[in-house]
Amino acid sequence: MSSNNREMIKDNLRHYYDGKIVRKDLTKKIKEGANVPVYVLEFLLGQYCSSDDEEVIAEGVESVKSILANNYVRPDEAQKMLSKLRQNGRFTVIDMVSVRLNLKKDCYEASFTNLGLRDVPIDDSYPETYDRLLCGGIWCIVQLEYDACVGIYKLTPIQMPHVDMDEYKRGRAAFSKPEWIDVLLRSTGMEPDAFTEREKWLLLTRMLPLVENNFNFCELGPRSTGKSHLYKEISPNSILVSGGQTTVANLFYNMGRRTVGLVGLWDCVAFDEVAGIKFKDNDGIQIMKDYMASGSFARGKEEIAATASMVFVGNINQSVDVLLRTSSLFDPFPEEMGTDTAFLDRMHCYNPGWEIPKFRPEHFTDDYGFITDYLAEVMRELRKENYSDALYQDFHLGRNLNQRDVIAVQKMVSGYIKLLYPDGRYEKEDLQEILTYALEMRRRVKEQLKRLGGMEFYDVNFSYIDQDTMQETYVNVPEQGSSKLIPEGTGNPGQVYTVSCGKNGMLGLFRLESQMLSGSGKFEKTGIGSDKAARESADTAYNYLKANGRRISGKISLSGVDYIVSYQDLQGLGMTRNLALPTLIAITSIALGRPAVSSLAVLGDFSIGGTLMKPDDLASVLQVCLDSGARKILLPIISAADLSAVPPELMGSFQIIFYSTVEDAVFKALGVE
Repeated sequence: MSSNNREMIKDNLRHYYDGKIVRKDLTKKIKEGANVPVYVLEFLLGQYCSSDDEEVIAEGVESVKSILANNYVRPDEAQKMLSKLRQNGRFTVIDMVSVRLNLKKDCYEASFTNLGLRDVPIDDSYPETYDRLLCGGIWCIVQLEYDACVGIYKLTPIQMPHVDMDEYKRGRAAFSKPEWIDVLLRSTGMEPDAFTEREKWLLLTRMLPLVENNFNFCELGPRSTGKSHLYKEISPNSILVSGGQTTVANLFYNMGRRTVGLVGLWDCVAFDEVAGIKFKDNDGIQIMKDYMASGSFARGKEEIAATASMVFVGNINQSVDVLLRTSSLFDPFPEEMGTDTAFLDRMHCYNPGWEIPKFRPEHFTDDYGFITDYLAEVMRELRKENYSDALYQDFHLGRNLNQRDVIAVQKMVSGYIKLLYPDGRYEKEDLQEILTYALEMRRRVKEQLKRLGGMEFYDVNFSYIDQDTMQETYVNVPEQGSSKLIPEGTGNPGQVYTVSCGKNGMLGLFRLESQMLSGSGKFEKTGIGSDKAARESADTAYNYLKANGRRISGKISLSGVDYIVSYQDLQGLGMTRNLALPTLIAITSIALGRPAVSSLAVLGDFSIGGTLMKPDDLASVLQVCLDSGARKILLPIISAADLSAVPPELMGSFQIIFYSTVEDAVFKALGVE
């Protein structure tokens, strides 16, 4: 962005949002030496550095540093602070304060995290006015007094007073869409000029849970991409549950105290490191599923509603290509969540964290942005507004979206509009851009559900229809194109692909590669290990070839050569036991030096007597074939009756090659008429 454009943005910010902006390099410099959230720093900077005059700013920075040096409580200096309090009789501290109700004494008591104080009496008006003191605590500026014991003279939570939303919306009109995106990103500390257009949208997507009620968001990606930064540092209205361990009482409802947990007291509850999510209660995940679906949950005799969004962030330890080939993009979740399609279907949005670059110094801004506390309060006010029906002004959604898909897309469209067009002024092209991103984020969830749940989640071809032209536009997810395991083109002789059930009962892709060496007629198998059923199935193929080889080709020799077949379980499911037919084709292929036809998946099997066996659940098997990159399917004729249960769109993706005998299967697999 040109320096002129930067200056124009800065001038507009000063004109329309005077007193609500701060230079982010000041935050960055002080933050490096103080272990307090960004919104605490900017609360102080907004009070002391709200000026263009460099001298005033310099004095303000020194004042903030002085306050942090003298009043911010470092855990190792807690006793020094208490000593000052005792000497002076009154002392101001900045600390995280939480409050609990002491039922025995019938009074509220405060705890100071860094100061180490417990059971400090506090006036009832504070927890009644600032209810988040009762759950997790908030940062406060506290005037303490000492008269034989510690007391609280005055407590001021570090949060903005009520914001003027009309003023905020009027100011938006002075900025173009790209300029407004830059302002929002700089307000979170990022430098938009260091990111591509798509990366900016992905960073904006992280803000959706802060402006939408009951929004379920997931982002998995590499380390150091700032996944949890927004929820921990930027907004005082969100809480980050580090480590993932929690209880139903803490998160939802404490039946002993009859108090609502985190979901009733915060706008957003974020779980860091999803791999470690663990409930100490057996019904924790079930209650979470109930809440994610309806925004309410039942405890005891009560049905309790809340509006907190749920955010799940974590690390991916493998490349996306590997995950797509071997499991799913939800693999980092604990097993009870990552394979539970009912839980995962409740995710409204999956943000592709692997597309966001690892943060370096140049990714952080030195320019002006909103004071984070101001932005946080604006986002909290925006939660009261609703644009979920906005997309129907110019578009309607394709028929592949079910009710949960529609709700997810509506929530994202509403959230993006609140962030980008809070004044409600946007064009059809703007809505189309928003709708495309919303459909992509939900389709990513659905694609993974299809991998885990099969045909139940087959409808993934999301689209929207322009109401003026009736043109239908399909929206894809970028990473799906890189997950093909069966390469295009003709492979090497002896190479065969088959789709079947693995040892764990899930459908997967298996590759066979064979070699022929001079020898004495041995048949060796590698990659099967001690799996008895798989070894017997492979031996069936070799024994059948010895008995019937002449019916296939007189050129196949079994006496003067050894055959070695390598079996590869490409998706880590455990070796299949349906190996007779693919093994026979692999040995014949290498013996004749003739490769299998291109992009072929072999389905079905046979017994030692030559009886054909068809694959079970043909529709799901074909879906795995499609996902793996197969374009031709070798299928026993006895499966023809099962094709009626296969969706026409799926059938249309393949060239089906039927076979009626074992020999017929070998001929057609090798392209022999």
